Amino acid sequence: MTRIISGSAGGRTLRTPPGSSTRPTSDRVREALFSRLEHHGLLDGTHVLDLYAGSGALGLEAASRGAALVLLVESDKKAAGVIAANIEVVGRPAVRVVNDTVQRVLRAGPPAGIRMDLVFLDPPYDVGQTALTEVLTDLVECGWLGPEAFVVVERSTRSPQPTWPPGLELSGEKRYGETTIWFAEPPLSGGVA
Repeated sequence: MTRIISGSAGGRTLRTPPGSSTRPTSDRVREALFSRLEHHGLLDGTHVLDLYAGSGALGLEAASRGAALVLLVESDKKAAGVIAANIEVVGRPAVRVVNDTVQRVLRAGPPAGIRMDLVFLDPPYDVGQTALTEVLTDLVECGWLGPEAFVVVERSTRSPQPTWPPGLELSGEKRYGETTIWFAEPPLSGGVA
């Protein structure tokens, strides 16, 4: 069972897509991650992009905790349907799901030129290092990141650190059992991780 941990929708249960390709971030990892993000003031009023959204749990947690805009991107049609149902559970008007590939969405550029303050990437295990580097590069080169953006990449602890393209620098790393989270920011953005 996946649930919203805190905020206006705290305690509400989220559906998860059927099948083995979606791995919702555990409540324990989400709680630690969002405690860190809240401590650094990275949620209230922010624009959030959740790539490889799965159930939408990361983006919806951000919405529950005060994000002004949340865009969830998911290529699987069934998973996108589950996210749409979960958006109704959270009840926040500025949350939207896009059913398309991450790279196609990124390469089209941000809607209405809106830059993102916080980006979550929790790709499936079959997304390799090269594909992840391309996505991170598209984030930078296609104008998605605000000047003080914060990028969160979640992978298996057995995965290597992402290769950061020019325009993003590692600012922290945290391990939670079998999950590792890397934090990156544009150079000179203040280093909050």
